[in-house]
Amino acid sequence: MLQYTLRRLLGMIPLLLLISLVVFFLAKMMPGDPFAGEIDPSNTNPQYIEEMREKLGYNDPIIMQYGRWIANFAQGDFGKSTVYKKPASEIIAQRIPNTIFLALTSLIFTYIFAFLMGMYAGRKPYTLGDNLIATYNYLALAIPSFVAGIVAIYFFSFKLGWFPFNGSVGVGMQAGNLEYYLSRLHHVLLPALILGLMGTASYTQFLRNDIIENSRKDFVRTARAKGTKESKIYKKHILRNSIIPIITFLGFDIATLISGAVITETIFTYPGIGALFLESVGRRDYAVMMSITMLLSFLTLFGNLVADILYGVVDPRIRLD
Repeated sequence: MLQYTLRRLLGMIPLLLLISLVVFFLAKMMPGDPFAGEIDPSNTNPQYIEEMREKLGYNDPIIMQYGRWIANFAQGDFGKSTVYKKPASEIIAQRIPNTIFLALTSLIFTYIFAFLMGMYAGRKPYTLGDNLIATYNYLALAIPSFVAGIVAIYFFSFKLGWFPFNGSVGVGMQAGNLEYYLSRLHHVLLPALILGLMGTASYTQFLRNDIIENSRKDFVRTARAKGTKESKIYKKHILRNSIIPIITFLGFDIATLISGAVITETIFTYPGIGALFLESVGRRDYAVMMSITMLLSFLTLFGNLVADILYGVVDPRIRLD
């Protein structure tokens, strides 16, 4: 297992280099730069803007710019934000705890609802409850999360006043006390519920179908013929084999939830790296934009590795060589 993990981690290096090349060139192909639109004779000297472009190397050949950026990136220097005038790593470090908190909370909701609905639908297929769950799955797949977010804000924030519609903590809260953490939880619940509930559909359907399929296999019929209790058959034979596909999704969710929070954070004005990424794209803040993209790329590759490892943990028959 250790050798397999090390081999996979080393294999990420060339992939990340290729991703960095694509990310950098796509970013540079975007029209404008961080100073586009700032040339206003009334308050900005155009000569100063040109001097800054020259100082930051924006006038150098693009290959030279990439070489300088990737060399600094490999040494842990992610560049300096042209918007916030601070290191990109510092800005991302300030925002990422909020995004991780949102992602983990929504992941908990996703798996709780997916397991409850999937197990019920799998054990009682083609019943009224199964059909209602299937209807919900179709709606969740069809409705974009940003539409659900807007509707949720309208009803639960504006009409009912149950949840705040912006920010990550109440105004004037001091970090460290119980009231502060309760406020953070209150602010994250609504966006996390939207992310979680809209993401349960595929998990629920996968679990339902696997439970139905596994319940018809020979080893289950053999266990029933031997007089094994139905509850034991379900827990030990059917459910254990059915959760393998669901568990492997957990690895991919590491990156998917963080990247999927981009729109949700923007709608709820939640200060995470999703909203920061959209802002950096709009203002051509290359250092922040490319750092976040590389972070999400690494998390995707790492999530793939976690998924493969979980395969071996959940099913002992699978061996990682």
